[in-house]
Amino acid sequence: MGKSEETRRHIIEKAAVLFNQRGFHGTSISDIMDATGLTKGGIYGNFKKDGVDKKGVKEEIALAAFKYAVAAVANEIRTRTSVIDNSIDKLKTVVYFYKERVLNPPVEGGCPILNTSIEADDNMPMLQDKVVEAIKQWHYGLMRTIEKGMEKGEIQEGVDADLFASRFIGTLEGGIMLSRIHKDVNKFMPMAGQLLEMIEGIKK
Repeated sequence: MGKSEETRRHIIEKAAVLFNQRGFHGTSISDIMDATGLTKGGIYGNFKKDGVDKKGVKEEIALAAFKYAVAAVANEIRTRTSVIDNSIDKLKTVVYFYKERVLNPPVEGGCPILNTSIEADDNMPMLQDKVVEAIKQWHYGLMRTIEKGMEKGEIQEGVDADLFASRFIGTLEGGIMLSRIHKDVNKFMPMAGQLLEMIEGIKK
C-alpha cells in the first residue's frame, strides 16, 4: 500500500467513527482534520475530484466511511461464522455476536446501517442508496444460509427464506436500537431470545 493509499485509509477509518457517532450533518471537515491530524488540503487532496465542490468531498468521505464501517462489522461476523459448518449454528452465532458487541461494536457508535439509514432517509439519496444496498446484501446472505441449510437437511424444507431474513434483520436492528438508546445490553436480550427461538423453529 502506497503512502497516498495509507493516508486515504487513515482518513476513512477516523471518519467512519465520526459519521457513525455524530452523523453526516454533525460531522465537519474540521472534525475530520482534528481526528486525522491532517490539513484541509490533505483531506481534499485524497478525495476531491474534478467538478466536486467542498460539500461533494464530504459526501465522498461519508460514502467511503460507510462502506468501511459496514465491512468492518461484516468481516468480524464472517470470521466467526466461516469456521462453522452447520447453518443453524451460523445463524445463532450472528445473534451471539450482537449480544456480545451491541454496546462495543467494531466501529464506535453502533450499527452503521441503522445510524445512517435514519439520517440519510429522504435528504441524502446517494448515502441512502448505499444503505439499501448493504441491507440487500445482508438479506441475501441470510437467505443463502437458509437455502444451503435446507439443501443439507439442517433446516426444514419449505421455509420462506425471504420472510425469515426480513424478520431476522428487523428484530435484530430493533434490539440494537433499544440497547443503544438505553445504553443497556439487557434491552437487547428479549430480541436475542426471540431470534434464537425463530432459528430453533426452522431447525429440522
